[in-house]
Amino acid sequence: MKQLQMTSPSSFSQITTQKIIQMNDVWTSYDSKSYALKGINISIDRGTNYAIVGQSGSGKSTLLKLMNGMMTPSKGTIKVDYQTPNVNNKKFKLMMHKIGYIPQSLGLIKNLTVLENTLIGSLPRLGKFQSMFKIFPEEEIQEAKKILSQVGLGGKEERKAYMLSGGEKRRVAIARAFMQKPTILLADEIVSELDHHTAREIMNLIADAQKRLNLTAIMVHHDMQLALEYANRVAVIKEGEKILEIGVEGDKIVDFQTGDFTTQEIMEMYSDESKK
Repeated sequence: MKQLQMTSPSSFSQITTQKIIQMNDVWTSYDSKSYALKGINISIDRGTNYAIVGQSGSGKSTLLKLMNGMMTPSKGTIKVDYQTPNVNNKKFKLMMHKIGYIPQSLGLIKNLTVLENTLIGSLPRLGKFQSMFKIFPEEEIQEAKKILSQVGLGGKEERKAYMLSGGEKRRVAIARAFMQKPTILLADEIVSELDHHTAREIMNLIADAQKRLNLTAIMVHHDMQLALEYANRVAVIKEGEKILEIGVEGDKIVDFQTGDFTTQEIMEMYSDESKK
């Protein structure tokens, strides 16, 4: 009988799979009385743009908080690059700097300059002393300036954050996230309250970086049309449940996972919400 040749464990120095985020039957509650998310199953491919669309209060932001370890599920399992997202998980803490998170509030420090806000993204790479006193090496400063130029803020490095327009503030938040050198970008309503032209400028910026850096972008939207335009897959969340997932290639819908809604019904459902 021919013996099975076992590969040496040392040859498996790193596990890399196509799926970078996997959520299986995830339930989450804020008050132990009702569920904000119910039975969520999501699988996200590495290097893709994944959009989460839903009305206010549907649970979209909660999904991002689960992915970055700010919350833990009541039931079910979540894996982010094979680690369980939890700020108390030592292995996950080691990779947290690889997750760029942009909250709805953007999280900018209004009295700091554009450059200073961007450099905050480099803090996880610095030593404790440098981090505490925000002493940035020259190479980090030059990298931040390069990124600010890429996001269209070259020449505005010394402007205070409170002096910026809405679109400029979002660019700073994106630059700070890019400064982390992330593999995953989580963006919560990054283009909300922007006019269509500015919204598409921001989306083009993220789409370009996503392709150039093989970044996995996971973005929360109200605007279904914008999501379909930029994402590889779109999940629709309603009252804490994923009611639909759409696969997109260019201007074609190639996968439509639901038995309850037509494309037209989904578009009508969210077209009114996106105009509010």
